[in-house]
Amino acid sequence: MSHYLLSRLGSTLVVLLGVTVLTYSMLFLAPGDPAETVLRQQMGHPPSEEALADFRERHGFDDPFPVQYANWLADVVRGDLGSSYFQKQPVSSLIAQALPNTLTLGLSSMAVAVVVGLPAGVVSAVHRDGLLDQMAQVVSLAGVSMPNFWLGYLLIIVFSLRLDLLPVAGAGGLDHLVLPALTLGTSMTAVIARLVRTTMLDVLDEAYVRTARSKGLRERIVVYKHALRNALIPVITVVGLQLGYVLNGAVVVEIVFQRPGLGKLLVDAVFARDYPIVQGVVLLVGVLFVLTNLLVDLSYRYVDPRISRPGGYDG
Repeated sequence: MSHYLLSRLGSTLVVLLGVTVLTYSMLFLAPGDPAETVLRQQMGHPPSEEALADFRERHGFDDPFPVQYANWLADVVRGDLGSSYFQKQPVSSLIAQALPNTLTLGLSSMAVAVVVGLPAGVVSAVHRDGLLDQMAQVVSLAGVSMPNFWLGYLLIIVFSLRLDLLPVAGAGGLDHLVLPALTLGTSMTAVIARLVRTTMLDVLDEAYVRTARSKGLRERIVVYKHALRNALIPVITVVGLQLGYVLNGAVVVEIVFQRPGLGKLLVDAVFARDYPIVQGVVLLVGVLFVLTNLLVDLSYRYVDPRISRPGGYDG
């Protein structure tokens, strides 16, 4: 386990370093002079050469790229993501205010996806080609095909405007979370259900499942204890990778429902050319995505210990 863990941690650190390089490079890949762009928006008119020089000096834009990157990375390691050009607040504070709403939305949508998608996939596989299977296939296809923004507005029209059951927007109690979580979780539910069905169909045809049935075990035990456990590895992978989708999808969903989360913070910063906020949010999302992949990777050995054994899947 120690070699397995060290190997995964080493590759994760390399990826994280690459994430920081790409994140900081955004400032230089953006069109135009960052100093002129920011000052023009702040002043409402073209800045003077003196103002440009002062801005570049204060933010270190006159230094070579490697020096700027090294200084920025040193600040990031200390937890300093800089300050917003327009809101005049530390980026870390702005992210700390927005992050709980996004995490709540993301975890709620993933809970919806797992709680609904996992049983739906199992039922669909057990009743292969039956009515339940066909209905699940149609619903899954619809869930994968619908764009988040379209589904969000549809749910608002039905449940908020027509039925007046749930609030339209904002981030208050649980009632404000229902529609955004359903919107973000629907497509994930469809993906998980389809994947569980496929993997379960393969596992249910294995010899050990037929042996378990021949021993007189109840069908529920055969399906959930023997078959489902061995079908979980690809499902764990997809659920872990869905974090990236959740954080990306949250941008759209938070705009549709006007939730004050990372997505809305990022979009507002992009339109305002507030580069420190954009860099901070993108870096955080990248780090969360990489660390989630690491946790998914490490969780494999608990589902199938052969992965971390010599001669197992690691080779």
